[in-house]
Amino acid sequence: MEFANLNLYLNSKWLSVVASIWIQCTSGSLYTFSIYSQTLKSTQHYDQSTLDVVSVSKDIGANVGVLSGLIYDFFARRTTAGPWLVHFLGLVQCFLGYFLMWAAVAGLFPPLPVPLMCLFMFVAAHAQSYFNTSNVVTGVHNFPNYSGTIVGIMKGFLGLSGAILILVYRTIFNNKPTLYLLMLALLPPINTLLLMWFVRIHKTRGGEERKYLNVFSLMALVIAAYLMVVIILENVVGLQSFVRIFVFAVLMVLLASLFGMAFKAQERNSSGTSENFLDEQSQLIAESGPEKVDAREDSSDYPFPDSNNQRTSLQQGENLNLIQAVQTVNFWVLFISMAFGMGSGLATVNNLGQIGESLGYSSHETGSLVSLWSIWNFLGRFGAGYVSDYFLHTRGWARPLFMVNTLMIMSIGHVVIASGLPGALYGGSILVGICYGSQWSLMPTITSEIFGVGHMGSIFNTITIANPVGSYIFSVRVVGYIYDKEASEGNTCIGTHCFMLSFLIMASATFLGSVTALCLFLRTKNFYDQIIRRRIQNVR
Repeated sequence: MEFANLNLYLNSKWLSVVASIWIQCTSGSLYTFSIYSQTLKSTQHYDQSTLDVVSVSKDIGANVGVLSGLIYDFFARRTTAGPWLVHFLGLVQCFLGYFLMWAAVAGLFPPLPVPLMCLFMFVAAHAQSYFNTSNVVTGVHNFPNYSGTIVGIMKGFLGLSGAILILVYRTIFNNKPTLYLLMLALLPPINTLLLMWFVRIHKTRGGEERKYLNVFSLMALVIAAYLMVVIILENVVGLQSFVRIFVFAVLMVLLASLFGMAFKAQERNSSGTSENFLDEQSQLIAESGPEKVDAREDSSDYPFPDSNNQRTSLQQGENLNLIQAVQTVNFWVLFISMAFGMGSGLATVNNLGQIGESLGYSSHETGSLVSLWSIWNFLGRFGAGYVSDYFLHTRGWARPLFMVNTLMIMSIGHVVIASGLPGALYGGSILVGICYGSQWSLMPTITSEIFGVGHMGSIFNTITIANPVGSYIFSVRVVGYIYDKEASEGNTCIGTHCFMLSFLIMASATFLGSVTALCLFLRTKNFYDQIIRRRIQNVR
């Protein structure tokens, strides 16, 4: 009996949540590029435009995750090994990419040709799409009625991972950027290898899902607040080595407490009512008739429907496959909105180090800005998922409305940074960071609602391509070009003029993204009123 109980705990969807959270906590190296970018620039003799090209290869690798989505969707429908297989492919790429970059920066190789360094960066960053796909899509499968909340939790901890990785780095390696690259080659793969076996799709429904998701949400806020206090103290008074060790130990205790919560949630929910997958299908029949369920089951078998069928599929919220989704207008409206929002946000974080330098910030202050960005990123990811879920459940507000608002606020944040006023970089990065993080939570959730969860992995990863597309335009063609044009001798630019025009351009682009998102809201408002809201009311 004891063995049976242990097996029940080890194979619960709550333990899957915690294992995914821990993997997410070490998967966000994408957001710490500024920590080692100057070392990469100096050791490889790059100018700013070349460094931005390398950073864009990172953005492309992290966001062109279509392959990870296709692999996940294929195996998840046929075997329980789908999630951990995707994780395994990710950890292999993470190790290879960062290890080869570390070897180049450490001098084991002569300075590398730019295309080769871009390849190493691409491989290292591409791993994140595998980790993220497996954790996020598995979470949506396990908690379909609270998709915004679970996506917010997963995306939130991914946003926090930047601050967590920097804390580990400063505690163990004492601000040595070269060793940070070696840490990135080892820590995420080892952590993933230990925990990926627990990340599985579970068909059980019912119990106190909302209650315990709220508990996990509260713990996420506690951990974020703790990290923010640590970052502020580090910036204001500095922390001695023994204090950093204590701070790191407390963080580990907070994260370990999540396992206790998972066991308690499983114990409470295993004694309550539970619905299997067939029961869930019966509920769908009760909601909207058998034709809806039949359409869901058959949608993947007919990749080329006519326009009338597409319109009907959209209104019913079918499980469209990738080819079907790409043929819809809503797919491209969502793609364009993300290109403006995600692209300009990523261009901001990629250049925080250089922006701070041009405005007279110390390297320590810019490092703190990168860490604080992780906090704002978390608040956006977690908050947008949780708040949009709340208002969808209680007021029936369509989720794209939150995309409209956050993109508009992001535009204001770009204007604040462009002003170059004292403290503007702090204030502007807060607005941009929160709103940038919001898109990462809203987009996958909207994707699962409009196009269904059956092929969510491949569809939302295809939309994610908008991120590197926008990042390339804003980072290389706007920020990098204008910076190098304004730079004096030594490829260095000092003053507000270095980035002012760039951020005014990005503010205009983000405003256009908000207008595009408004079109998506108007197109899907009836869909949310008639289908999604009714589904939620039946759950309550």
